[in-house]
Amino acid sequence: MASPDTIDISMSPAALRDAMAENTGLRARDLATKLRVTEAELVAAQIGHCATRIEAHPDRLMPAVCTLGEVMALTRNDSAVHERTGRYETFHPGAHAAMVLGAEIDLRIFPSSWVHAFAVTNQRDAGPSRSLQVFDASGDAVHKIYPRDGTDLAAWDRLVAALATGDRSDRLVPAARQDVEPPRSRPEKTEELRTAWARMTDTHQFLRLVSRMKMNRLGAYHIAGAPFAEALAPGALNNALIACSEGAIPVMVFVGNRGCIQIHSGGIETLKAMGPWQNVLDSRFNLHLRLDHVAETWLVEKPTKRGPALSIEAFDARGGLILQLFGMRKEGAEDTDAFGDMTRALPRLPKSPDEA
Repeated sequence: MASPDTIDISMSPAALRDAMAENTGLRARDLATKLRVTEAELVAAQIGHCATRIEAHPDRLMPAVCTLGEVMALTRNDSAVHERTGRYETFHPGAHAAMVLGAEIDLRIFPSSWVHAFAVTNQRDAGPSRSLQVFDASGDAVHKIYPRDGTDLAAWDRLVAALATGDRSDRLVPAARQDVEPPRSRPEKTEELRTAWARMTDTHQFLRLVSRMKMNRLGAYHIAGAPFAEALAPGALNNALIACSEGAIPVMVFVGNRGCIQIHSGGIETLKAMGPWQNVLDSRFNLHLRLDHVAETWLVEKPTKRGPALSIEAFDARGGLILQLFGMRKEGAEDTDAFGDMTRALPRLPKSPDEA
């Protein structure tokens, strides 16, 4: 039997538009969950009203976005929302992985997941509210862009006109979602893993290393042991955010999904907890994190040519990566290891009898 908070029926685009009109106080993602549809289906239902289908591939979309001036970039997963104000400066295309590199907006893009895209303009009392929204094949949000005071709205209109596909269909049929892969380990490969891990010279080598051994990230953490991976106590991630804020420790905050990873590099100033959410509410960077979704937290050390790279990594109960927190190093600046000092004070999980 359906929950009273969900509507378990197949809804036409017209019915979806009616539901949106009746639930203006709900965010699109929450309304989609309530209606048991995807967020992309809600947006597609507005084609011909306030939404236009545009080309989704980053090779077409990102060069145009780089002309918009200052905007707000948003990337999220089920447990964390990462919002960064700035300019899209330099786009580097790539068949498997592309990048936007800038002083403030820093993205890693996986083009195969950029499947549906829309330009949306909603009329509000304060004036039109615009957004560019990209979704994967299953209808889940990959990346969104919103104007700010410094946005070139004429360039925005040119982008929409140039990238409009002409597809007027207000119906979208999402593909089945891919399940999150649970931790995958091979305990018989532990020593081989530790030996190869110690020989790394760049953090980007890690995923190829564990894939070659037929493991995944979290599975490798489960068996690697110190100094490579240490399980932290449940509250350690929040402790780290508070310590970085109070100690003015510069960090890199990574939040991603299947199609995009968004990175903030800099300080964390204003923290405000609200219910299960811990929030960074700074002028140009916002983070909204569901602490109650964090099932595992790991302190991870990876060798690089510049010395060990330390990260705090949080996973949900399915094994999905929620967030990574790294210490920030500036080129040419003396590394005071403030982030490393902070991590040494974080509470660890008690060791099992086998490990003691």
